[in-house]
Amino acid sequence: MAGYRAEDDYDYLFKVVLIGDSGVGKSNLLSRFTRNEFSLESKSTIGVEFATRSLNVDGKVIKAQIWDTAGQERWILGDLDLLQLVL
Repeated sequence: MAGYRAEDDYDYLFKVVLIGDSGVGKSNLLSRFTRNEFSLESKSTIGVEFATRSLNVDGKVIKAQIWDTAGQERWILGDLDLLQLVL
């Protein structure tokens, strides 16, 4: 089938963890990037939210796995091998 790509068919995979205090907009950032939605009346995340988005950049498929920590960074980052902060 022309144009079909399997779900795990990508060239690069980036795993992104959104960290920050509760109520600063991490969930809306995730929602806007993955579903192109934004809500002024969003509720606090309970636990962890996860979403993915694939992008085509210069003919390469880039998949982003994005985690919203709900302000619980010590839980999600417990066994992390690498952490890069972008400010």
